[in-house]
Amino acid sequence: MLEQIATAAYVVAALLFVLALAGLSKHETSRAGISFGIVGMAIALIATIALAINHEIEPVGLALLAVAMLVGAAIGLWRARIVEMTGMPELIALLHSFVGLAAVLVGWNGYLHIEAHPEGADTLAMAAEGMLGIHSAEVVIGVFIGAVTFTGSIVANLKLSARMKSAPMMLPGKNIINVGTLVVFAALTAWFVIDPQLWLLAVVTVLALLLGWHLVASIGGGDMPVVVSMLNSYSGWAAAAAGFLLGNDLLIITGALVGSSGAYLSYIMCKAMNRSFISVIAGGFGIEAGPSDDQDYGEHREITAEGVAELLTGADTVVITPGYGMAVAQAQYGVADLTRKLRERGVNVRFGIHPVAGRLPGHMNVLLAEAKVPYDIVLEMDEINDDFDNTAVVLVIGANDTVNPAASEDPSSPIAGMPVLTVWNADNVVVFKRSMASGYAGVQNPLFFRENTQMLFGDARDRVNDILAAM
Repeated sequence: MLEQIATAAYVVAALLFVLALAGLSKHETSRAGISFGIVGMAIALIATIALAINHEIEPVGLALLAVAMLVGAAIGLWRARIVEMTGMPELIALLHSFVGLAAVLVGWNGYLHIEAHPEGADTLAMAAEGMLGIHSAEVVIGVFIGAVTFTGSIVANLKLSARMKSAPMMLPGKNIINVGTLVVFAALTAWFVIDPQLWLLAVVTVLALLLGWHLVASIGGGDMPVVVSMLNSYSGWAAAAAGFLLGNDLLIITGALVGSSGAYLSYIMCKAMNRSFISVIAGGFGIEAGPSDDQDYGEHREITAEGVAELLTGADTVVITPGYGMAVAQAQYGVADLTRKLRERGVNVRFGIHPVAGRLPGHMNVLLAEAKVPYDIVLEMDEINDDFDNTAVVLVIGANDTVNPAASEDPSSPIAGMPVLTVWNADNVVVFKRSMASGYAGVQNPLFFRENTQMLFGDARDRVNDILAAM
């Protein structure tokens, strides 16, 4: 009876996870989406614990399960409370690594429980049913996906937190290394299915760990938002693989949901950046290092906060294009105040959001929603790009690569072909930056030297407050 109830609970949890994804697709329903996810996970945990008790788990095992849940919940609540929005991308990358590591451990546990005991009752029963080879394939594939996710996520975390250079690692013959590793893995998988041995699984694990490291290390900083989404997909498939090994239907469903939605989001973002989806997931396949950026673009012009205030008060249309720098400075609240004051004066203020603004999909949208910026004036790149020709002032706050004209004008640029916000078509462009340093992709921006562009240096939050004071 309890088995049927648990199965029904898993179905309800799976439906709630689907509703969570649907809710998170819109600002207005995002809170409801998160609530659906929380309730679904609570139901899944309760059903799993009930099944464990029904299978007469040893008291020690039940105690370990309780301790693991309590420790994990405590760490999760602690991190959720202290993490800044600027640290969210690297935190998510780190959480993906946990899923990958869990899949590796589940795979090794499956081997030690079945294949490592050829005379064991479970192994013999599985062999009699013709399922032993399938189990062995599940073990090695689950370990491989999990190990790639584990080290790949760690590299993403290091790059996003600036503890590792964001520039792509360009090893000689890196594409041959990636393809060769996959060929070797396929051969080892077939060997393991025929003759499951410990050393084979160890070799596959090490091979996958190295491949995960190399795949993400080969991807440049400009593509890191896609990488985070891609690793999200990998973690989903790793969870699904663990679900097959554990015979857990809910884990399979949840993993498939995460894996497929993450892959689709990665595909959408690649299209937005004019990147090949296959090239990104293959670790920057076909991307070569660009020439050194030593071109002389001339002199830049500077402006004061008072000058910006004068521009804004005389403007009829203003577009604000935020980037990761706004998040670092936590300037979103001042920007929201500035928006409110300008709208009260009759100025048409809107926001232009690039699909990969920040270092996480939807990063800027969340920051603006947090500051109570109205949803209806926050527009995507495709909705706003044609309007820059008729815009009096554009405020570029902490953005760089997403407003770089080299993407459309310089075929030799590393970001050539990437769709960008065409802010330079406006009458006046004011760029908020701490310095003239290049962006996360490591590419200089010719926008800074254009005749209609002026630079406002300093901390974005301080400069926005100065503008408000001057107004």
